[in-house]
Amino acid sequence: MQLSKPAPIESEPLKLVDLGMPEHGEGQVRVRVSVCGVCHTDLHTVEGDLALPRLPIVPGHEIIGRIDKVGEGVSRERLGERVGVPWLYSTCGECSFCREGRENLCPNARFTGYHENGGYAEYVVVPEDSAYLLPEGIKDAEAAPLMCGGVIGYRALVLSQAKPGQILGLYGFGNSAHVTIQVARYLGKRVFVFSRTPANRELAESLGAEWTGTAEEKPTELIHAGIIFAPSGPLVPIALKHLRPRGTLALAGITMTDIPSFPYELIYWERTLRSVANSTHEDVRQLLEYAGKIPIKTEVTEFPLEDANKVLRAMKESKIQGGAILKP
Repeated sequence: MQLSKPAPIESEPLKLVDLGMPEHGEGQVRVRVSVCGVCHTDLHTVEGDLALPRLPIVPGHEIIGRIDKVGEGVSRERLGERVGVPWLYSTCGECSFCREGRENLCPNARFTGYHENGGYAEYVVVPEDSAYLLPEGIKDAEAAPLMCGGVIGYRALVLSQAKPGQILGLYGFGNSAHVTIQVARYLGKRVFVFSRTPANRELAESLGAEWTGTAEEKPTELIHAGIIFAPSGPLVPIALKHLRPRGTLALAGITMTDIPSFPYELIYWERTLRSVANSTHEDVRQLLEYAGKIPIKTEVTEFPLEDANKVLRAMKESKIQGGAILKP
């Protein structure tokens, strides 16, 4: 499903095309796609909310499949491995950020389904380092949301600095948050969930949320840390009102509507407001380790690949609970 020109999803800008078999190069592997998760970033890409570095492009960066070919320099033992491919496609490996293990900030980073063709397809070619071995016991469909929403949520959880026994507030409860809550509970955090959708609040409670309500409601206690998943700037001052002194509020979206002005007192008392940018290799490895131990369960609905436009529209209209996957 290829995008030639960004447009509102209602006009169905993704078209089913035959591009032929992609060829791998040195240090790369080819993955036969089993499923590909659908992410809000895909919607931002298709509708042109993000400036696209190339067109046409095949979106999709929550890829699950098996390696069916390896390039020069890649061990043949990797053939047949069941792997996941995330948003971060490649980095330069030479800048100060890469050398410090913060390759998520590499200025020359390239991203799956954005710079390079992604997983809305039958096959995809990626660098060997971007094909992560999946733990046994987790199904392909359940693993797909981990590769972007899950790992970004995990990074946001780490950057929120919530400690065991403290209260973590989650704003919005879609694909990313319903993975994050499972890791947070496993690591001993208390979780409050703020969502406008009753069904999502019920899902949050079933996954261990101690309190649920809308963002405008005052929780029973102030939170120690928070993560905003919804791309809504007006949520920031609302969430800051719920945050204790020295608390951290992490913004997990790749884009967000404008943050309105707010009184200085909301950020005073050493509160921290920070964005979350991409993820590192270690983030993916750590999340997959937890996925096997907990084990993480994800709620997904499966659709055929050719329904990508319809699925993205349903996501835009908040008509999908949990996550969605496309199956070639």
